[in-house]
Amino acid sequence: MNAIRDGEFVQDEVPAPGKDSLMDMAAEKTSTQPARERQNSIDRTVEVLDALLKLHAPAKVGDLARLIGAPRSTLYSIINRLIEAGILEAAGEDGQVYFGRAMHLYGRAYADANPLHRRCREALERLASETHATAQLCALRGNKYVVVDVRDGTGVFKITTDIGVEVPIPWTASGRLLLDHMSPAEILAFVPKADFRLPDGRAIQPEAFVAEIARARADGRCMTNGLSDRFTCCLAAPIRDRRGVAGA
Repeated sequence: MNAIRDGEFVQDEVPAPGKDSLMDMAAEKTSTQPARERQNSIDRTVEVLDALLKLHAPAKVGDLARLIGAPRSTLYSIINRLIEAGILEAAGEDGQVYFGRAMHLYGRAYADANPLHRRCREALERLASETHATAQLCALRGNKYVVVDVRDGTGVFKITTDIGVEVPIPWTASGRLLLDHMSPAEILAFVPKADFRLPDGRAIQPEAFVAEIARARADGRCMTNGLSDRFTCCLAAPIRDRRGVAGA
């Protein structure tokens, strides 16, 4: 059995007679704890997974506890259960954890079962091959932009964003389409004020951003130059649902 204990990864540990392991205690506690406590455990689990996705790197249990404001003892029980399920696994020799192979299987099953993703994978391959440029499938995650899938082109310059990394919406061409179903007031309430500041320090005026969204909606596409990087040109086209909302 694999487990995290006191910040260190323990592999194939056999509990001493009469002494429960961390995961045994967690299972026993789950069977007797009130519904609200079980709900809190689910919330903490989601927070752990979200934190690792945002970090995009392995982390120690103590660091995760500080990041999400949770008791370390609570996270040990949750993380050990996730390790047992293969959702997390040890990474390195310093008690760090990261996503396990089960997450890959879950994600692959979702992508295979989702008709949009199946068709988009084919389109990404074709676009990257024909244009020699990076092709990405993008969407919203909360109030941020994320790359869901990507194919690199064969050109000399490759400027891309890693899958799952959250990026401010105003930095992107796609963001101007992903918000085009919102009213100006809804857009300004949705996008954090700090996100209008570009990586090089330049500021995008919120009113200009709203006007660009309206223009992209009318054009059916959006092209930006020099936003997230001064040498980047981005062209985005919406994938809309039956309501006309750009879901990707």
